[in-house]
Amino acid sequence: MLGEYRITGRRASEIAASIERGVGSGDLEPGRLLPPMRGLAGLLGVNPNTVAAAYRVLRERGVIETAGRRGSRVRARPASTARGSLGVQAPPGVRDVSEGNPDPALLPPLHEALAAAARLHERRPGLYGQDPVDERFAELARAALDADGVPGGPIAVASGSLDAVERVLAAHLRPGDMVAVEDPGWGSLLDLVSALGLKPVPVRVDDDGPLPAEAERALAGGARALIVTDRAQNPTGAVVGAARAAELRAVLARFPRTLLIEDDHGHAIVDQPLHPLAGTTDSWAFVRSTAKAYGPDLRVAVLTGDAVTVDRFGGRQQLGPGWVSRLLQHALAELWASGAVDSRAVARSYGARRDALIEALAGHGVEAHGRSGMNVWVPVPDETGTVARLLHAGWAVAPGARFRMSAPPGVRVTVSGLAAEDIPRIADAIASAAGPAPARAYG
Repeated sequence: MLGEYRITGRRASEIAASIERGVGSGDLEPGRLLPPMRGLAGLLGVNPNTVAAAYRVLRERGVIETAGRRGSRVRARPASTARGSLGVQAPPGVRDVSEGNPDPALLPPLHEALAAAARLHERRPGLYGQDPVDERFAELARAALDADGVPGGPIAVASGSLDAVERVLAAHLRPGDMVAVEDPGWGSLLDLVSALGLKPVPVRVDDDGPLPAEAERALAGGARALIVTDRAQNPTGAVVGAARAAELRAVLARFPRTLLIEDDHGHAIVDQPLHPLAGTTDSWAFVRSTAKAYGPDLRVAVLTGDAVTVDRFGGRQQLGPGWVSRLLQHALAELWASGAVDSRAVARSYGARRDALIEALAGHGVEAHGRSGMNVWVPVPDETGTVARLLHAGWAVAPGARFRMSAPPGVRVTVSGLAAEDIPRIADAIASAAGPAPARAYG
């Protein structure tokens, strides 16, 4: 059952650590069946309850999963193996188009906004016991959400999208619960779901976002939450349009107790309108990050949702960091009020690069996707070989394994660092490395 690997330990923590070492070293491969609790207890000379406690810790950490009488197995992709490590390091002379960063030239300067926040701090210092959300920040955030048709709800502030999603999931779900996620989808989110001890259920996507039949299948199969990216979906650039939003709302209406989480990280860098799903279910959260438009290092995201969800989020946040710096909230309010980001110009810039690359690849007979945002998804027949050949040709792209569960192979290209003269060269390289891929849904 375990091959040459020997689990050791007398206490639950020691047994759990021994198993996790085996997973980390590769001696316990993904999918490997672990010994029954009583059997392992006999081998180690400990009480079966000790092994049960060790297995419980590993389940909660996302290292193993248990399927009743079928026993416990190492997860197919353990949380201890971050998807971010599934990449390539760009050596000197190789262009890196894999990281998903925005174009620094399109980010606004921060010195005036930060100086204004500092001046306000001199007059009104931020101290313990104050409201965690700055009043002006909340007013401007709520106005923007209202303009996009997001239902009314209290405003909270998180340290980025992933922080918001983690706290919302933890507020509603428990280890072992199933979560419907986009496939291909954001690799960090897939890592997070597993790390929380939750079970990701893949939902295929096309250029219009999650397929309604796939979402319904996942929810009917017991998924308690659904996470949807409204625009600039990572890695495919999909956009949930009006027709797809109506279909997804109809699905969610049949499962009103579903926790719905929407990620609108593409706000202010896309030119497609928002068609929110929020409010269709009893429990919902809408997250809007400022990272792509104003700078990843600001680490600020707006969160709204139903009153219970936002209250639970705030209560858990108080037990950790307490609040997101009001200095940063003041600075962002200044940026919003001054119109520091011309979202139409930013969207045009990214759109021109995406469209040019997709068109150039089409000229080679290579399928590619990217309706919004800064990424292009290219289905390929041989992911590993394509990545290696592109690296040899001078381009580092992100392997699709970072984003996929059961979706077909592909690679992601971030266009934010590309100039017009780069497009033909990288298109030629991708075509040579990948060859034409059969037309098919990429999810």
